[in-house]
Amino acid sequence: MASILRSLAATTTAAALAGAGAYAAKTLAARSEENLRPVQSTRTPRILVAGGGYIGLYTATTLRKQLGRADAEIAVVDPRPYMTYQPFLPEAAAGSIEPRHVVTSLRRELRGATVITGNITEIRHAERKAAIKPLTDDPAYEVTYDHLVVGLGSIARTLPIPGLKENAIGFKHIEEATTLRNRVLNQLATAASSWDADERKRMLTFVFVGGGFAGIEAIGEVEDMARAATKEYDSIEPEDLRFVIVEGAGRILPELGEELGGYAIEQLRERGVEIHLNTFLNSCVDGKVELSDGTSFEAETIVWTAGVKPNPVLASTDLPLDERGRVRTDATLRVVEEDGSVVDGAWAAGDNAAVPDLTKGPGATTAPTAQHAVRQGKHLGKNLALVLRGKEPTEYRHEDIGTVASLGLYKGVAQIKGIKFRGPLAWFMHRSYHVLAMPSMERKVRILVDWTEALFFRRELVSLSALQNPRAAWEAAAASGKKPAPGKGDAAPALSGGKQPSGTQ
Repeated sequence: MASILRSLAATTTAAALAGAGAYAAKTLAARSEENLRPVQSTRTPRILVAGGGYIGLYTATTLRKQLGRADAEIAVVDPRPYMTYQPFLPEAAAGSIEPRHVVTSLRRELRGATVITGNITEIRHAERKAAIKPLTDDPAYEVTYDHLVVGLGSIARTLPIPGLKENAIGFKHIEEATTLRNRVLNQLATAASSWDADERKRMLTFVFVGGGFAGIEAIGEVEDMARAATKEYDSIEPEDLRFVIVEGAGRILPELGEELGGYAIEQLRERGVEIHLNTFLNSCVDGKVELSDGTSFEAETIVWTAGVKPNPVLASTDLPLDERGRVRTDATLRVVEEDGSVVDGAWAAGDNAAVPDLTKGPGATTAPTAQHAVRQGKHLGKNLALVLRGKEPTEYRHEDIGTVASLGLYKGVAQIKGIKFRGPLAWFMHRSYHVLAMPSMERKVRILVDWTEALFFRRELVSLSALQNPRAAWEAAAASGKKPAPGKGDAAPALSGGKQPSGTQ
């Protein structure tokens, strides 16, 4: 069986490399086109892209391919200088992929565009102005623009649950995935050195709130890693680990349907994962987890993956929002008022936009998935280029070809064109699709190299938890040289290395 899985993994690498090569050839061909029509404008229009996620990166990249530098000025604003490919966060948390390979540098990919590192705090589209707050203590400043692209994305949707803010960690950014990995491995190392049975049980309990893609893929990968890590410890057995899923609905992975969702539940439970359906987190004060079904226990690690909401900055704009706080758009990705009238010069897509889903019934909007965001970003860039050339934009229409999800190494579920897959083949589909969707040829190759190395070497199971407080050692060293304050006792301080002065007891 192991040889079959290794062959399958090698096939994944070969297939992904072939696809990546085709993608590179297509990209180079597109960039070599010289027959671009000039923009119809008396001066160079300024395009402000709010957000450097999927929408920001793909819109700006497409615009740069469609338009010359003399045709448009493009500025992308984001507090992070990189875009995170979120479907790979679970593998980054499990150590299957180097965390830096999950992110793409905006400045490297957006040559010919201006990248501004800061936060947009206000947009006054009627005046064509946006306020940007630098990450430093410098005051905010305003920039003007002709066209606005809103790709601010979403943030974690939290609830006023006692203890949640103080004790939980999110799972939406690479920093959180890295922190989770270090936290889990550090808890194992600490528990292995503890004689307190209750404390060990607390440290080896890991709770994931939310049964969607983020939560299930995260717990699947991290649980896989933690079980493997127990082989490094004589005092910890795989059975000592406790992984818990808390989901308010009656099933997990609802996008995959009841059958595959049920299969995922069976697989996780066979691995010892506790799944609480139709259950809510009531409290987690000081790490004491209390669930709505009456279950109560203590946990050192609580991961919140229970949904997202549009970026709250949208409330500080004069753009039309729907009842869920998303920017209203039509099928061409132009911002529209409630009556359907177009807001000139404003565009939006992704998680923060209510984009009509033309493949479904009236009133339906596209799901907040990477699959839609990547395509919408490219489509928005093409449409904006068309408008700048005096042409009419086209409607965005994309019907999902399927859905894939990983449940850990060599384990997964998938539904492609109505056909259901499970096990190693579904896992292979998951990896193949996402490596091809990963922006940047460099990142595709780096991820393939990570996977190839994993075929021959064991996981890296070292915790770098000190990264969360890198000054701790320095502060301790600085404090060790201080003399005790007067009146604080007559005992002589210990010398370096624990030695005492001659004549002391």
